[in-house]
Amino acid sequence: MIKLVIAEDHNALIDGIKLFVEYEEDIELVGTALNGEQLCELVKEKQPDVVITDIRMPIMDGIAATKEILRHFPNTKVIAFTMFNQEEAVHQMIEAGVKGYILKNSSLKDLLSAIRTVYKGQKYYDINLKIEDKNSATGKKSVLTFRQQEILKLISQGKTNIEIGELLFIGKATVETHRKNMIKKLNLKGAGELLRYAMESKYEF
Repeated sequence: MIKLVIAEDHNALIDGIKLFVEYEEDIELVGTALNGEQLCELVKEKQPDVVITDIRMPIMDGIAATKEILRHFPNTKVIAFTMFNQEEAVHQMIEAGVKGYILKNSSLKDLLSAIRTVYKGQKYYDINLKIEDKNSATGKKSVLTFRQQEILKLISQGKTNIEIGELLFIGKATVETHRKNMIKKLNLKGAGELLRYAMESKYEF
């Protein structure tokens, strides 16, 4: 059972998520907070597996709260759940230690995928995020979304489309579409070149 805590200063959104997850047999919502300070206290009390937090909140924002949580509970998986798609906001949350970043205009099904993915120890970034990869030596991977970079990493590990879909909780057809888009973005000539590029890039992930 995945123990979940949510920090969000809009009660209506919390109520919507509550209704959605209560039918999920593997997820238990153990508490909610309206600001970062409440969130830190709640995490201390409940010690959840996964925390979903907004960035902009009163008293203590999501960036400061994430740092505080991970300082005391480093095994907690934190997901940023926000309207902010700006590059700086994304990088600040990643540097704070979040394992996932999902936009509020995403579907609740995507939110469930994010929860399950980070719980398993993997990262989850919204498909619509597109920011520069500061750790990339060549900068070429920066044209890819975070989800495409996740898929590229799994390709480098020799995973099939079905295996990638199962690991990221997406359909095989979605993986195939990402592959085609990656080939186009990277100016490659086909699946073989994508595999070779993935193998050459694997030490940069």
